[in-house]
Amino acid sequence: MGRAGLREAGQAGVSDSGSAAARELAARSDVIEEAYEFFLAYAAQGLPGETGAGHQIREFLKKFDTALDGLAEFLIGYIGRLGVDVEPYRAFIAVIGRDGSDAQAALRLVLAQPSISSQIIDNLNASIHVRALLTDLFLIDEVLKALHP
Repeated sequence: MGRAGLREAGQAGVSDSGSAAARELAARSDVIEEAYEFFLAYAAQGLPGETGAGHQIREFLKKFDTALDGLAEFLIGYIGRLGVDVEPYRAFIAVIGRDGSDAQAALRLVLAQPSISSQIIDNLNASIHVRALLTDLFLIDEVLKALHP
């Protein structure tokens, strides 16, 4: 998908509100992807806690958490604004909602720690919840692109 992937979804032939929704989806996706990439780098550093370069980890965790707020509801609205029947999408959007909620629980658990080590972030990255969410976003990106090639 890459950062540009979801940014491109929904741009052609979409109303202004659809274009705004496409930009919001791209922004949310960018935040999630950038955080995940930062987490990979942070995990590789072997830091025992938030010293030196580690001070940014909480900022990325919080941004990721915020990007997940209301994601499923947003997607239902976005698809509706495209003029597409939302019903076939509801079940998968519910999956995104559950995976987003599960990933958010993991993010918030990490944020609650007094110090965040590279090992904690490595385990967060490996979490099936975070990986499932990323895969969900890759899939919905491709589906949305197909709606308006």
